[in-house]
Amino acid sequence: MLKLFYVLVLMIMIGVSTWASLQSNVIEGFQYLFADRWGIATLFDTYFSFFTIYLWIAYKETSMKAKALWFLLICSLGSIAFSVFILRELARSKSVEQFLCQKR
Repeated sequence: MLKLFYVLVLMIMIGVSTWASLQSNVIEGFQYLFADRWGIATLFDTYFSFFTIYLWIAYKETSMKAKALWFLLICSLGSIAFSVFILRELARSKSVEQFLCQKR
């Protein structure tokens, strides 16, 4: 079920990002977002969530190079990058417990 969920998240996020990009570029989107206090609050909430997820990824990864790469990917691609990480880890794991807890 986790694999199905993250495949759906990945597909939906790519689709929604493509759809949004066809209307305007990301810079225009940020200008609109920053014009509203709820937009700023939502952005803070999103990036605090990304950072929380990144801390788990940093725990799982052993190389500094991989940690830095995943940080950049999470900050720039958000749920798309996180879904790819989860799907990769699920493919490498024998069980959900191993997926959640084991370092690489």
